[in-house]
Amino acid sequence: MNEESGLASEVSQTLTLTLSPMEEFSMKVFVTGASGFIGSAVVRELIESGHQVVGLARSDKSAASVASEGAEVLRGDLDDLDSLRSGAAASDGVIHTAFIHDFTDFAKAAEADRCAIETIGAVLAGSDRPFVVSAGTPGLMAGRVVTEDETFDAPLPRFSEDAALLLTSQGVRVSVLRLPRSVHGEGDHGFVPQLINIARSKGVAGYPGDGSYRWPAVHRLDAARLFRLALENAPAGTRLHAVGDEGIPVRDIAGVIGRHLNLPVASVPLSEVDAHFGFLGRIFSYDCPSSSALTQERFGWHPEQPGLLADLDQGHYFKNEMVVSG
Repeated sequence: MNEESGLASEVSQTLTLTLSPMEEFSMKVFVTGASGFIGSAVVRELIESGHQVVGLARSDKSAASVASEGAEVLRGDLDDLDSLRSGAAASDGVIHTAFIHDFTDFAKAAEADRCAIETIGAVLAGSDRPFVVSAGTPGLMAGRVVTEDETFDAPLPRFSEDAALLLTSQGVRVSVLRLPRSVHGEGDHGFVPQLINIARSKGVAGYPGDGSYRWPAVHRLDAARLFRLALENAPAGTRLHAVGDEGIPVRDIAGVIGRHLNLPVASVPLSEVDAHFGFLGRIFSYDCPSSSALTQERFGWHPEQPGLLADLDQGHYFKNEMVVSG
């Protein structure tokens, strides 16, 4: 058992299943990725709950977006380590949602994320201030549902979780919030809109193989609420799953896409998945269901927004055609 696994076991044994809310007070929270799809929802959730927010923004457009939510703006980005230090030093807690989604050089993006987490952690060391780090639900346990307390010895392509949990020994109340394959809602520019555009370009709503591979999902507003709860209540070393839909068969996702676009729905042979879907082929053809049962029990969090299929049926995903690069 590695150090992180032992820590997870200890947290699992000692975490009170019904947590009492912290004494109500306003925290000054530094949020990275504050203008992003998820981060902007987190900013709004925090402000509506009485917290003050300082949001990291790298451009004039991002700064205007952060300011429009009522947050203070700090100019900088993940490569500007001084801006990260400044934001963390002046805060009562940090929520890290930023990530450079460059799939052409994912290793570089993952390394920038690790460096950002370590930089913020160094500022918070010894303070017991909360630090919530976003990561992904693991895709390394094909065929069975992954829980919050499971850890993995195999190397992950993204270092967020490992880098964050190392900070527990440095006096940081760090927690990891694992996000599923699809964080959906109006304004989504992630995997699902790209699948829709691929269907448009190919003239068919395809799914890999027999379509039984399962995708977990969560609405971004439900995820935002869990980020706040983790900030306020999560003990050091906690892993949380922001999962609403435990696992949707990908053929069901393709079915809704085909119905809304009036396109046929068909299987894509596994040997042709990469050619049909591009980089999404490998992601779309991996069975990676995840449970949030422990998170719901421990933190009183329950998804309230529509699931992915119901969200797709609302129609907003099909109003505008997006351009897929690469």
